[in-house]
Amino acid sequence: MDFGINQGLVEELFLRFRQNPQTVEQTWRSYFERMSAPDRDELLESATRSEGHAGIRRNGGNGHAQVSWRDDHAITVVGAPAPSGSGLTEAAQSASDLQKDYQERVTALVSGYRLRGHRYAQLDPLGLATLGADELSLARFGLDKVDPSTLFSTGNFAGPAKLPLGEFVRRLQQTYCRTIGIEYRDIEEPEIRAWLQERMESTCNRVELSHDEQVRILGKLLDAEIFEHFLHTKYVGAKRFSLEGTESIIPMLELVIEACGQHRLEEIVIGMAHRGRLNVLANVMEKSLKEIFAAFEDDNPELHLGRGDVKYHLGYSSDRRLPDGHTLHLTLAFNPSHLEFVNPVVEGRVRAKQDRRGDKDRKKVLPLVIHGDAAFIGQGVVAETLNFSGLRGYSTGGTLHIVLNNQIGFTTVWQDSRSTRYCTDLTRMLRCPVFHVNGEDPEAVAQVVRLAMDYRQRYGRDVVIDLYGYRRYGHNEADEPRFTQPLMYAAVDKKPSVREVFVKHLIDGGKFTREQADELEASRRNVLEQNLDEVRNSEFVPPVYSMQGLWAGYQGGPDAECAEPPTAVPKERLHELLTRVTEVPADFNVHPKLKRLLETRREQRDDKRPLDWGTAETLAYATLVADGIPVRLSGQDSRRGTFSHRHAVLHDCVNGRLYTPLAFLSTQQARFEVWDSPLSEAGVLGFEYGYSLDTPDGLVIWEAQFGDFANGAQVLIDQFLSSSEDKWYRLSGLCLLLPHGFEGQGPEHSSARLERWLNLCAEDNMQVCNLTTPAQIFHVLRRQCVRPYRKPLVIMSPKSLLRSPAAVSSLDELASGGFQRIIPDAARVDPGSVTRVLLCSGKVYYDLLAAREEQKLSNVAILRVEQLYPLRKGELASALAPYRDGSEVVWVQEEPWNMGAWYYMQARLPEILAGRLKLSCVSRPESASPATGSHSAHKIEQARLIEEALTGRITS
Repeated sequence: MDFGINQGLVEELFLRFRQNPQTVEQTWRSYFERMSAPDRDELLESATRSEGHAGIRRNGGNGHAQVSWRDDHAITVVGAPAPSGSGLTEAAQSASDLQKDYQERVTALVSGYRLRGHRYAQLDPLGLATLGADELSLARFGLDKVDPSTLFSTGNFAGPAKLPLGEFVRRLQQTYCRTIGIEYRDIEEPEIRAWLQERMESTCNRVELSHDEQVRILGKLLDAEIFEHFLHTKYVGAKRFSLEGTESIIPMLELVIEACGQHRLEEIVIGMAHRGRLNVLANVMEKSLKEIFAAFEDDNPELHLGRGDVKYHLGYSSDRRLPDGHTLHLTLAFNPSHLEFVNPVVEGRVRAKQDRRGDKDRKKVLPLVIHGDAAFIGQGVVAETLNFSGLRGYSTGGTLHIVLNNQIGFTTVWQDSRSTRYCTDLTRMLRCPVFHVNGEDPEAVAQVVRLAMDYRQRYGRDVVIDLYGYRRYGHNEADEPRFTQPLMYAAVDKKPSVREVFVKHLIDGGKFTREQADELEASRRNVLEQNLDEVRNSEFVPPVYSMQGLWAGYQGGPDAECAEPPTAVPKERLHELLTRVTEVPADFNVHPKLKRLLETRREQRDDKRPLDWGTAETLAYATLVADGIPVRLSGQDSRRGTFSHRHAVLHDCVNGRLYTPLAFLSTQQARFEVWDSPLSEAGVLGFEYGYSLDTPDGLVIWEAQFGDFANGAQVLIDQFLSSSEDKWYRLSGLCLLLPHGFEGQGPEHSSARLERWLNLCAEDNMQVCNLTTPAQIFHVLRRQCVRPYRKPLVIMSPKSLLRSPAAVSSLDELASGGFQRIIPDAARVDPGSVTRVLLCSGKVYYDLLAAREEQKLSNVAILRVEQLYPLRKGELASALAPYRDGSEVVWVQEEPWNMGAWYYMQARLPEILAGRLKLSCVSRPESASPATGSHSAHKIEQARLIEEALTGRITS
């Protein structure tokens, strides 16, 4: 019988059922009882083949039943009488049954430890965990009457082929129930399970550390503990989110670095929340202690007015030179208080670094994410990021997850914060190994690090270390945890530190002396005192780290300081590239409708048709990659495009083969990739933001299926995209395509929430555009890469305009000119006859234009504001200058009055108009919802809006 990925689990349950039906749940008992005899025999054969089985012989006369196996070892069952005389034949059969039964029980015992041993591991340093009934007792398997010295076959258990029962059980307990608990039986591939079993069982899940290794671990524990004590006494009451209780993370990270060196990795990108970040900065990243202390001193506030971030959110980069001479680059990503939202950012950064190196095996850069136990199971972005693990467009070759498990979230106990036994149960979706480890056992920590790193490098998959500890103080150092966790903190108060426990272990083992430990502690403390004295007795100013490495040569800052670059491309080059993007291999079967699309683009190349949006966008990508600028685009359905306008990837309609014309323009071109993303906003936007942080020389785009779906990623937008330059001095050139426009598609498919983007705009932190022509998308995408200015670019991209015969451009508009922030009236109406000037942005322009032409109005001018932010006031003032004093200036928008750009423009236009022109707004009425759900109602609303904008008449 085939149970697919659950085969191993069903086999183990069936063996337990055969030994004692009461050891399995009622539903499984009923299932096995209903099975036919042939099915039972088949399942038993499969189970015993997986776990080991034996042969028989009979040896009587001593008052014991003795059954020996093919490999000549025997089982003795105490108290079983030996048959005699005519009962020998029956006794032989009985012995055979006994032999098979007891070996099956031992096999089931092994399976039980492998499957459930983690539930009985000694993981909690506080000793408060209740383990429940012992499912692994010998009595439960009917083996409590067997002499412990009796030999059994060990089957596929790593080690000797046969062991006495007592020794066998000791090894099982040491491997699976000591201070390491392992969940790995969900892994589908038998060879991976076998590899893990061999690595763990052959050593009883222990690692023998050399004296030097033990001293290094002790040194790191000292560093971690003394650093926290030092800050606690020097800066009383200051928030630092102490690491005390989980100090083992510092030697753990040091061991990860050593393992990365052995595997010849080149870089680690670390993401973590605020707890322990200062300690990691000091003792892992090796950030200057003076810089950390200066942040606590905070004696130069004028430098930080209106900008910067708290010290426990900051990132850092450094190079670590390992003892063998290998250099490893470390990057700690900046992260706000939103805990797990840094996860996809880390993954995106790693993917970009791997792509830059040409590391297709993804073995050179490691993503390492440190989680909190409550946040790991509680925040949805964790699941979104885990889902990237095996996806072609997002995989990073396996992430090392370390859970800093305090066994509490702020004041919330685990029973109130999750519905599962472990906070790591979410990772069952990946079927990856989870190593639960007691942080008070540094040697166990060393073992799981080696296993985890070897697994990641060998199989290229995620792996989880769940580091159990506790929190010495409350959520922060000023918080009182005994209000809500009196029992836990009664145990904490009695608890010696991890360092003290390890020192005692080394002293008791004769490997260290108390004097050596005291000397080591004193030297570490002296280093801290010296650095603090230097900060307090000098005018130390912490440096600002920005625009280094890849980012040298790029700039942020004011928009006015960056000139508009030339973005036009010679027409001959555009002809050539349009030819290339319409070519497919001779044996490629293009869908009939797409053949027509390719033919249309060839006609556009030959000036027989004007360019539509999709062709202009495609040419922007083609010209960039042809010039050596890589392009990455991802989003839901981005290969085809939500509205079927792009078709960047063609599908052979006969065999399903894929072909991406933009990836085959020339042998010298840069990389072009477009990915259909998972159905996620926060995770994917975070990933692409991270990718952009390590790709200043490329175009990185995230496309929303509909613009309003971006609100699913609001944390990334608020905490990273819009504010990273102000808080962290970090730039991003990420481009967002957000389909926007009121076309009767309802509240959730009309608005990209333009008002929210504009509300976030300040200090020239990003660019917000609402474009109206194909030429504009061509030039703005090229501008994003051609000039050295790097700011996020947010585009309200079109829907109906993608195919509108009015929204077209000529090839000449791409071959000359550039991006226009303000587009004057295309009809060139006489300014002297104009009494009403309409300012608008986006799709509504075409509705206004058509109605003006239909009504033959010569007193109305229509100007388009293509870039809403940064708004160059001088340019807009110049565009309005030809119109007579006293003329009406009307801001026209499709959105309700309380949405769209009106509030933003109302705050800026009075200064520009300077009282010369009268300002008003035409929009939909104020509304709690962006749009009506009725298409017919939409048409009525739109007609009234256009009429009022053009004539000032309000119709009802």
